[in-house]
Amino acid sequence: MNVRASSLLVLALVAAIAAGAAACGGGDAGQPNASAAVTRCPASAVVGWRQVSRRAGIPVYCPAWLPSPLEPTIDRGDTPGAENATVAFSRDGSYLVSWIWAEAQTGEVHVILRGYPNRTTIPTCVLTGSGSSASARHRVPCFADPHGTITVGDVHATLYTVNQGADQWHLLYAWRHAGSLYTISQHVAAPLGVTQVKADLHRMLQNLVTVDAAS
Repeated sequence: MNVRASSLLVLALVAAIAAGAAACGGGDAGQPNASAAVTRCPASAVVGWRQVSRRAGIPVYCPAWLPSPLEPTIDRGDTPGAENATVAFSRDGSYLVSWIWAEAQTGEVHVILRGYPNRTTIPTCVLTGSGSSASARHRVPCFADPHGTITVGDVHATLYTVNQGADQWHLLYAWRHAGSLYTISQHVAAPLGVTQVKADLHRMLQNLVTVDAAS
């Protein structure tokens, strides 16, 4: 990842987050209400999430709401899309569930949920240097530059603004539950700016439902 580009993104995100806080008198824009009504995982999604839970060996979080036009179902088709999540597992047992919608001249909506079974530390990603050091490879945290926390129910999540891999250019919230690490992220891309993406993430956090293989 280009260091200058990363720095510019961080400055833009910090400015937008700070502006949102100032507009709310110093509070967290879009802060979820911890007493929000209990939601349910959509019936069309439960089977898919149970399969993810069974393979990962841990409870998983089903999003009962996703930003339009995404649909909170898991359809393991060949082509990822608004109603067709990509589900992938890594060698370490971690999983990634991704929805993406893109339209020329309009923009993109991309949401990712991850789970890291039986680990609570932030994973590392390999970066390759640029210029004369193009062959240099070094490890950095996959999620970095924390900007505050938010609590919704039993989820106490930290916001990260510099992320790598599939989460690059995303705002990402990470939290720990029962000895495992979980994340949810959304791409900051037209037509959605930082303020709207942050509000979307807050609403998704409000509507996460725990699912396990036996539920």
